[in-house]
Amino acid sequence: MKFAYDPRYSIAYIRFAEKRGEVESVRVSEELVVDIAPDGTVYGIELLNANAQLTRENGGALQVVNEATGAFAELSLAIA
Repeated sequence: MKFAYDPRYSIAYIRFAEKRGEVESVRVSEELVVDIAPDGTVYGIELLNANAQLTRENGGALQVVNEATGAFAELSLAIA
């Protein structure tokens, strides 16, 4: 899995798998697009207006949490 964030364009993308062919981009809302393969596999989630959404609750930090172990890592996001 890969998380990519570009504060210049206010876009974030969570990639679960590399695209191996055609995907359908389903616009869930004005700020959320999901890329899905014909077999239902979710390849990624695109977050539009990411600058506002990523700073809403956590002050501009990405937290990765393992709910089973409680381990976590935090990465500061450079907001443009």
